[in-house]
Amino acid sequence: MELRDLAIRTAHIAGEAGRHALQDQINPHDLRNPMRADGDSRFASEIDDRLIRYCRAKIVASDPCDGFWEEEGSDRKPGRKYWCLGHIDGSINYVRNMAEWTITISLFNVDQEGRAKPVLGVVHAPVLGLTYLAAEGQGAIRVRRTTVGDKREKIMPSTTRQLKGSVVSFGMSYFPRESERALKTVAQMAGRPADIKRVGPTSLDLCRVADGSYDAYFEPMLHSWDIPAVSAGAVVVWQAQGRLCQWNGQPVSWEHNNDVVASNGLIDGELAHYLR
Repeated sequence: MELRDLAIRTAHIAGEAGRHALQDQINPHDLRNPMRADGDSRFASEIDDRLIRYCRAKIVASDPCDGFWEEEGSDRKPGRKYWCLGHIDGSINYVRNMAEWTITISLFNVDQEGRAKPVLGVVHAPVLGLTYLAAEGQGAIRVRRTTVGDKREKIMPSTTRQLKGSVVSFGMSYFPRESERALKTVAQMAGRPADIKRVGPTSLDLCRVADGSYDAYFEPMLHSWDIPAVSAGAVVVWQAQGRLCQWNGQPVSWEHNNDVVASNGLIDGELAHYLR
């Protein structure tokens, strides 16, 4: 199946998953705080497991694949493709009945040298009535729900050429040291952009760079559990002709933690001064 057709089909799956999650959002929630081996913790909502099972079943029926990113780990084979399914991106927003949360799905290709790259991304925000989808070589599309039906439009980043007067978004970690880095960067930058927003989640912030709503977005230390959100949003940014990389200018590493910055590609020089 062509990537473009696969992206459209995947967007339908994300839409159905989002519909189920939206119905559950008005019900009482169990806000879990699972502990990891290193003693740190992060929030998750109880619906996550059900959503992933639903998406997996639909994807396997639609496009038999070589495996799922989160299961294969170091066993990923060259020349294979792996679907990457995320928990609800913006779980705190979800359980607090806020609108900014998403369902994310991406597809990774692993080349003959074993290098992985996301080539398809879908980010669906049910409450906002927005779906972003992109596939390598096919551009990026935003689908908006309206009273007269869905409106599809090709997206592109802003043309803002300087940090002064721009609109920038940033993300924060659950962990104090990582959040401190983000806040210090924001403090140093204060007074330059017209606005510095903190809304989230990561996938939606990336898509808002892709469609020109934000001129840039940055967040320190995105972890392995952020890969589904970042990879789905990354494809949208790249295919919209935006830029996404690590703070030091290096490509995102899908096997490690990353300090991520996305931009319209025009204010990178000024932005890099604050991300050193």
